[in-house]
Amino acid sequence: MEEVNFGKKGGRSFFLKKSQDLLAVRSRAGKSLAATLCCEKADQALGGGQLLLHIEDADVQVFKLPQDSDVSRCKALLRELPDVRFAASVLVDPHTQEPVLYTENIFLKFVDLLTPTQCQVILDELGLTIKQQVPYAANAFFVQHKNCRGTDVCSFALELLKREDIDYCHPEMLRQGQRRAIHDNQWHLKKTTVTYHVQIDASANVEAAHDLAQGEGVVIAVIDDAFDIDHPEFAGFGKVIGAQNFDRRNARQGPRPKNDLERHGTAAAGVACANGEIGASGVAPRASLMPLKLTKPLGARAEADAFFWAADQGADIISCSWGPAEGHWADPTDPRHTQVFPLAASTRLAIEYAATKGRNGKGCLIFFGAGNGNESVDNDGYSSHPLVIAVGACNDQNRRSAYSDYGKALWCCFPSGDQSHPDPKFQPATSMPQTRGIRTTDLSGKFAAPNNAAYTESFSGTSSACPGAAGVAALVLGVNPLLDRESVRQILADCCDKIGHADDGPLGQYDRSGHSHYYGYGRLNALRAVHLALERKETQN
Repeated sequence: MEEVNFGKKGGRSFFLKKSQDLLAVRSRAGKSLAATLCCEKADQALGGGQLLLHIEDADVQVFKLPQDSDVSRCKALLRELPDVRFAASVLVDPHTQEPVLYTENIFLKFVDLLTPTQCQVILDELGLTIKQQVPYAANAFFVQHKNCRGTDVCSFALELLKREDIDYCHPEMLRQGQRRAIHDNQWHLKKTTVTYHVQIDASANVEAAHDLAQGEGVVIAVIDDAFDIDHPEFAGFGKVIGAQNFDRRNARQGPRPKNDLERHGTAAAGVACANGEIGASGVAPRASLMPLKLTKPLGARAEADAFFWAADQGADIISCSWGPAEGHWADPTDPRHTQVFPLAASTRLAIEYAATKGRNGKGCLIFFGAGNGNESVDNDGYSSHPLVIAVGACNDQNRRSAYSDYGKALWCCFPSGDQSHPDPKFQPATSMPQTRGIRTTDLSGKFAAPNNAAYTESFSGTSSACPGAAGVAALVLGVNPLLDRESVRQILADCCDKIGHADDGPLGQYDRSGHSHYYGYGRLNALRAVHLALERKETQN
């Protein structure tokens, strides 16, 4: 077993075991792995192997070898290929058996008291080479050691962490993330009549708020897979600002045709701040969009860079509709429901930088979708971070969406789509969803889906709820930009409608502080939030 500690000395470690039948292969920079593996020697090594995972950004492929394979021989054969950068064993989570990849990079943070010169002297003594000095924390670096190979990086980092002059030290560990969407109308913004004259009154009261605020002067950074920034709902001077691509592979190879990757980011951005001039309005239609493309696995150093970039480039709000892989929402036996997912120190520090240093010290508002596993959000190191606002999903029947995560860290919920639970005892017929999901932006131009005209009516999950809540925060800051992060966070709690039903059981009930495990402080009411922000403004004057 390999031990990794994302925290400080004495913090909680997690353990990974070396797989006996998984093999990771990576090509050298600028070389195509698919082309590299098209040879007789690669066939000898991987013959009969099944491709389980392809991390496109780093061009890493993970293969499951046949049971009778000699893993050492397979590695040796692949390492003889001139364009193979490494062929190595794969670590897996012993709880879920999911692969966890490691790189040669180590995140290391010295104690704040050291000077830059002292840090450099220690790095030299330890034989460490700086790959990046990170800007979001003092005395923090990504480093590597030329003689540290394979899983030795785990034990090496643990030994370094024992030093009194080091706060954090862990390998860069990569896991596949999961977008917070459940499946491919503007009822979430106002009381609406939908198909067959069914009236839906389960909105976040956004249309009424638009008479007072539409997000003017506010910048919403959306970190997601990709964006169709040519969409007409993102047109206009100053609408799209500070765009950045954190996908090195695509940046190196140049632009690619639009594909399904752009669909998720485009939809999420539309929920937050689409102009509303043609086919769909965002919650804050006059806010600016900072699209930050990030397709790397969870834990990559570019993940932290994205949060720093957002804060440093003037984002007021950061919306993240992604997170760790989850258990199936309708299968209570899925082992991933109880998996605890730790947050890498690099990402944690970058989130804390944005939340405390962003907006000239007033702090960025950081939103994460709580998750779609019908499980505890408190196990998710991203959504449960104390400086993050975790957003759950509620449906068109004023109930928790069946898949939405719950727990102490859940702050609020926002209208989204729902799914029918296969077991009627978990979802009575009276609470069955009447809509397909949320109407928002989709791929435009020649890439638009047939008969879809660059819009979709079925965006869903906490992927949709998260940017919706971010849009409400933009309305608040639009009328009162002097509010600090904690003040906005409290307004979002105080403005909520206490939705739910007695059938929800104890987890759906609100405690003395007004919090529910199923709903947080309730469903956001945008009009009330704006009124509260204006009341604060009067007291500020």
